[in-house]
Amino acid sequence: MTTVLTVNAGSNSLKAHLVDTASQEVVDSAEVEQPSDSDEARQALDELLDRSGEVGAVGHRLVHGGPDLRAPSVVDDETLTAAHRAADLAPLHVPPALELLESLRGRLSGCPHVLCPDTAFHSGLPEIAATYALPESWRERYGLRRYGFHGLSYRWALDRAADLLDRPARELSLLMTHLGGGCSVCAVRDGRSVDTSMGFTPLEGVAMSKRSGSVDPGMLLWLLRQDDLDLDTVEHALHHESGLLGLSGGRSGDTRELVAAGDTFALGVFAHRIRRELAAAATSLDRLDALVFTGEIGWDQPEVRADVVAGLSLLGVPADLVADPGGDGVVSPPGAAVPVLVVRPREELQLARDTLAAVESARG
Repeated sequence: MTTVLTVNAGSNSLKAHLVDTASQEVVDSAEVEQPSDSDEARQALDELLDRSGEVGAVGHRLVHGGPDLRAPSVVDDETLTAAHRAADLAPLHVPPALELLESLRGRLSGCPHVLCPDTAFHSGLPEIAATYALPESWRERYGLRRYGFHGLSYRWALDRAADLLDRPARELSLLMTHLGGGCSVCAVRDGRSVDTSMGFTPLEGVAMSKRSGSVDPGMLLWLLRQDDLDLDTVEHALHHESGLLGLSGGRSGDTRELVAAGDTFALGVFAHRIRRELAAAATSLDRLDALVFTGEIGWDQPEVRADVVAGLSLLGVPADLVADPGGDGVVSPPGAAVPVLVVRPREELQLARDTLAAVESARG
């Protein structure tokens, strides 16, 4: 197998890449900021496939694997059924991914398709970290637990951090944060996720571009009792009108625009919430080998990184970061007690890796 097609279907975007698994390089791609079922997205994907030549396998990012899909899995009737059961846990992401999967299985029927859940990286969370303090009958009946997300990004960043630190991933204790349209924090001990800020859905945790992150559940109950608000209105606001967009009074959910506008309030709240989650996650570690930033913001927004580390001196994280290395690398001063690393998000390459491993495992 030489070429793997990786597909990342979001609610408002489509990213598809052709990855040469021998060189681990992207040889062609199609990225469209339109829903994956739009004419623009379909056309871009068709044109990519027309240029692709032979595809050995297709890897599909699945934001939520639910209780049953806990590892990358070759698509069959059983895995499809399990994926559909998880659809209402991430309704903005899973349904469009499954629709595109069905379409591509028809066009690329001669090669295996693999579902790669973003939740898989966190599937081994310790029970005390994964459990909500809710009635036992609810937890058992509805499968209520912390799942965690951004697993593909964290897996890639963990391996790159191991390379940069010249230590095996299995020996590392790290604080990691993925900052992009969605944002989260993760604690890694001995190379495994042991705590994370996102939970049952991708709405929990730090404030994000347009998502609220964690808010007081009592406040939500109070809002739902108001005469002018209903469930759909509240749900839409939490997913689409909150986060940086809400904090900036509707100006923007893009940190680049907020930095340019000098919106210190929105950016200050954002950084505070990230620091708060990082500090909380640190209690799951017995030491801290490095702090790792990834995601589009974490990788490419030095102003945000500087705001975050400014309040982490108690953890030994230096506040005076140096210039960007121009690639994956260290942005803390030499000799820092806790190195600060930046890693470019490469979910497409991790998708290709996981897809290849799942196919080879299925073949025995």
